[in-house]
Amino acid sequence: MSYYLGLDIGTGGSRALLVDEQGHVRHAFTAPHEDMRMEHPLWAEQRPENWWEASQAAIQGVLHEGGILGADVRAVGLSGQMHGLTLLDSSNRVIRPALIWCDQRSQPQVDWINERASAEFVVKSTANPMLTGFTLPKLLWVRDHESENFARVKKVLLPKDYIRFELTGEYASDVSDASGTGLFDVVNRRWAFELADKVGVARALLPAAYESSTVTGKIHAHAAAATGLKEGTPVVAGAGDQAASAVGNGIVEPGIVSCTIGTSGVVFGHLKEPAYDPKGRVHTFCHAVEGAWHTMGVTQGAGLSMQWYRNQFEPGAGYDDLTFEAAGADAEGLFWLPYLMGERTPHLDALARGGWIGVTAKHTRADLVRALIEGISFSLKDCLDLVATLGVDIQSVRVSGGGAKSAFWRQMLADIFNKRVVSLETQEGSAYGAALLAMPGPVQETCKRVIREVESVEPRNADRYAKKHAVYQSLYPALREFYRT
Repeated sequence: MSYYLGLDIGTGGSRALLVDEQGHVRHAFTAPHEDMRMEHPLWAEQRPENWWEASQAAIQGVLHEGGILGADVRAVGLSGQMHGLTLLDSSNRVIRPALIWCDQRSQPQVDWINERASAEFVVKSTANPMLTGFTLPKLLWVRDHESENFARVKKVLLPKDYIRFELTGEYASDVSDASGTGLFDVVNRRWAFELADKVGVARALLPAAYESSTVTGKIHAHAAAATGLKEGTPVVAGAGDQAASAVGNGIVEPGIVSCTIGTSGVVFGHLKEPAYDPKGRVHTFCHAVEGAWHTMGVTQGAGLSMQWYRNQFEPGAGYDDLTFEAAGADAEGLFWLPYLMGERTPHLDALARGGWIGVTAKHTRADLVRALIEGISFSLKDCLDLVATLGVDIQSVRVSGGGAKSAFWRQMLADIFNKRVVSLETQEGSAYGAALLAMPGPVQETCKRVIREVESVEPRNADRYAKKHAVYQSLYPALREFYRT
């Protein structure tokens, strides 16, 4: 039997999937990453070398678990957390830990870019305003604070593209992941070299960018020995985690939107033509589908809020236990603001802070958890509403990620979104999408053939949540200046 391998370099771990020619997931294995380093508020770093260690373990693990030979894997697709800054020197050694997607330290660099190149030129060049989460301001932070490290930089890679290099020896990226660097011409699907010139970033630092299904290299001898894959196995360009997850959810044509609840939360809509929010509250990026684009709203602290709560207050609890407890609670008058790492959509505020509002003596631990889940869902509703303003047709919302595994949470999303919420046979998201991108033929045809809806939930209590959402929306404006004190 032939298989396609999808490898996703997430925040918490690297996950490998083996998918057969009919699109069925046959085997899966996850190797955890080290915890992110947060030496200061707003900082978040990981070691790229640990991504490679975990990737080797995940590939070895999935082959061993399935009793599969590397020779049975026809191609490899890659996905990964977006925006991360991986720096290699002239010997292809990692220079420093990567500043990852949720790192928010680079607001001064964002301000400098907007002054140096003008905010208008940035949007004209990239179809997005510059944000602290993007790769370019992170690179300039290294320039401004670690000049010796910056002087050693010979290549800038995104997280999955560092793994590509370890697998193939090739410097390459794809158009969807490159769209999140702040240095990519999203409309024309090429690097924004003119912007790079204006801010002093050498063009040679950037890898080649390809469409997502394009073969970008082959497994070399060292990687074959390290992983168990066969030398010469093709590796396609792949996609950033959100575009890959959208492929895995079948968001490759209009009418269907996806909502993925991982460490961050993302609402993703397909676009036939590039369109963008003039305030930059949602992103417009190239899709993993050739000749298509997408818009997405991002909640920085979605699953991260759940992880933080569990680690700090109930370290022995499972997420299923927490959601079960929350389902029996009320959380009346209680709100959670999920701004643990600032916020993107809709506020674009790196200084925003999280917290519960409205706590009283009658509230229980279960109320706190329910408010937390509601707050994440309200933030995703804000994303959904903004995506709709760009002309995205929303007939239904396909949900995936950790939160989507809970029937209670799926019903809450249907009520808060006031839309039909759909679950799929395969809930694997990014790694699954990466595997589908490695299959031969147009990805739209692949998705039509292999993706199957298995459950749908209709809204039942939309009016109640609409009133509570309106209160939730009033809280950030009231607290904005407080965050700056």
